[in-house]
Amino acid sequence: MVVHITGTGSYLPERVVTNAELAATLDTSDEWIYSHTGIRSRHIGADDESTSSMAVNAARAALASADVEPEDLGLIIVATSTSDYQAFPSTACLVQHELGAMNAACFDLQAACTGFIYALETARAILCHNPRPALIIGSEMMSRIVDWSDRNSCILFGDAAGAVVLEVDQKESGGIWHSILKADGSGSQLIMREGGARGLPGGMPLMQHTLQMKGRAVFNFAVKVFDDVLCRLLERSGHTFDDLACVVPHQANARIVEAVARRMAVPLEKFYLNMETTGNSSAASIPVALDAAVAAKKIKEGDLIAMVGFGAGLTYGGILMNWHGRTEKPASPAHPSRDPSTETNAKLNKE
Repeated sequence: MVVHITGTGSYLPERVVTNAELAATLDTSDEWIYSHTGIRSRHIGADDESTSSMAVNAARAALASADVEPEDLGLIIVATSTSDYQAFPSTACLVQHELGAMNAACFDLQAACTGFIYALETARAILCHNPRPALIIGSEMMSRIVDWSDRNSCILFGDAAGAVVLEVDQKESGGIWHSILKADGSGSQLIMREGGARGLPGGMPLMQHTLQMKGRAVFNFAVKVFDDVLCRLLERSGHTFDDLACVVPHQANARIVEAVARRMAVPLEKFYLNMETTGNSSAASIPVALDAAVAAKKIKEGDLIAMVGFGAGLTYGGILMNWHGRTEKPASPAHPSRDPSTETNAKLNKE
């Protein structure tokens, strides 16, 4: 039995906030932000949008891409750290209702920016016992939890949703080959957000708090584990980096990817980057980038690809797979036909 990604979809809110706009209220500049992150702009959700509404838009695109009807789904997982409600109901249940996926089990998964990778492998395990198609979504409203007065963190994040459909094939080879899911709780304070039940007396209401991050420590962690996960995935499968057609990383910071490429002595061109125009959308970043890479034909039938994530927890992990999706779909409004990675990689190499 082989599990394939058979459809992809994404959604980016209409509003675009540039570095210049942030510089109007923060002690920063477009040049400083770009030189430190590789980000020029990010999408910010409208007041009437939510994590679930973005997830539904991405899900519908992925289902259409895979030619799967909502009622055919056996599972919906939403990877998110910014669910519509504090704890329950799950965003996945809201998505199920909007889609009309009455036969799907639903739950949210919280592994921060690695959430989509964790959700993919969780779904793959469930599909071994229930082979009905699964819908995996990464959706984040990061604009609702960042401190917009903190120039070290708010410049990084944007809102987005990405989705894939997983299906089982009893005969074909390929699909998802290997995965690595890991965590290091000793770094739990490096990226955090207060506001849970910890330390609250009985009856005290939960308070909303903004994200806090120790950027330099997170950067160093990300470079180290990114290298380690990618090398271990290739070693386990008997492949080398030359065998990879594309690496789709968590779109956190272009300088992290640059550092990994230098550390591994591999070409930057194999890493698909779109963060210049999306920023860091946490659990949504990998599926959004994957959808854009498929639309731009950077990923083709039979290609060996890797996806690698890292984030709060600390969590990290990766997936190695042979692509077997529907690659001949038109670009959606979420990703214009212009391939953002071409321009981004060219600028990074020039610098």
